[in-house]
Amino acid sequence: MDLNKMMTETRNPDTMHLDEMSALEIVTAMNREDRKVPEGIEPVLPQIAAVVETVEAAFRNGGRLFYLGAGTSGRLGVLDASECPPTFGVEPGMVVGLIAGGDRALRFPIEGAEDSRELGRKDLEEHDLCAKDVVVGIAASGRTPYVLGALEYARSIGCKTAAIACNKGSAVGQAADIAIEAQVGPEVLTGSTRLKAGTAQKMILNMITTGAMVRIGKAYQNLMVDVVQSNEKLETRAENIVMAATGVERSQARQTIDAAGGKVKLAITMILTGRDVEQAAQLLEEAGGRVRDALRMK
Repeated sequence: MDLNKMMTETRNPDTMHLDEMSALEIVTAMNREDRKVPEGIEPVLPQIAAVVETVEAAFRNGGRLFYLGAGTSGRLGVLDASECPPTFGVEPGMVVGLIAGGDRALRFPIEGAEDSRELGRKDLEEHDLCAKDVVVGIAASGRTPYVLGALEYARSIGCKTAAIACNKGSAVGQAADIAIEAQVGPEVLTGSTRLKAGTAQKMILNMITTGAMVRIGKAYQNLMVDVVQSNEKLETRAENIVMAATGVERSQARQTIDAAGGKVKLAITMILTGRDVEQAAQLLEEAGGRVRDALRMK
């Protein structure tokens, strides 16, 4: 698709006088445009749900989730991947974010990196991509060669693939098993896809990882039951989660968490089933890590 004909590159008729606006007028215009983001995402919710199910299946089979992108798209993928271990208590390698040009590109532009299909393939090869993994390419324009090369390689070895773009009929969408093409309209500042397009991508990434993690048992009710207690704030949060899930006082919550080796999910299961550490752990294993299913088995 011609870059000049893409919605992400067209001019927004409502902000033609952006350079003449006051500060309040600028932020008001941006706020108004940002309201269009969830509206643009709503039509592609079935596709997002399909990706959630695909990633869930991969996780249950020992597979990984890879995000790839260039520029803002790549940074958003790295951000989402980086937040999974502290939020869900998973190993850092379970969700991997790759950006064209490597980690230096998170802060500095790497000239020409996004234009290399071979680099997309190479980055995945270096991470020993296998057929159990899922690869999600992120490209606001929908045409980034780095992402296309990665998707083509992933499909060639049997991986499930998806693409996130903000233009219909995108090249990355056509190169993937599942195309998520959220139409959010022209940017306030023409071509600055870190704005509405970036917001849409971040919202979609939130849905994919949160949805898949919840489905594999990383939540009980709407509580993060695999939170990692890496600082004082998170220790308190862990106690609060156990208290909210079980109704016990803080002292008992802390005592049980400690008895469970710091595992919040296990502590909740112990309290709600009345089982000891070993018995509760066995219940959770048989329930595939889902607290609610473990409670049904008690």
